[in-house]
Amino acid sequence: MDPATGRLALGNWHLPLPRSRAGRVTVGSVLLVGGTLGFLPILGFWMVPVGLLVLSHDLPYVRRKRRRFSVWWERRRLRQRD
Repeated sequence: MDPATGRLALGNWHLPLPRSRAGRVTVGSVLLVGGTLGFLPILGFWMVPVGLLVLSHDLPYVRRKRRRFSVWWERRRLRQRD
């Protein structure tokens, strides 16, 4: 999350987020719940990873898991290039 703009940056894509911690936790939780109902027409399974990303900025447990995953992913990507 970019602290200057209050947006979650994913490559070239930017998602505006609430500046309050409670607002971000609420948005992340709603995205997770909506993602579990991904079989419905409007909702989708894409909401689960986005919800985890939003929550990872405020919840230490989710942040550690996100960081561990990103380190694993980068190491895997580098091994495949060699």
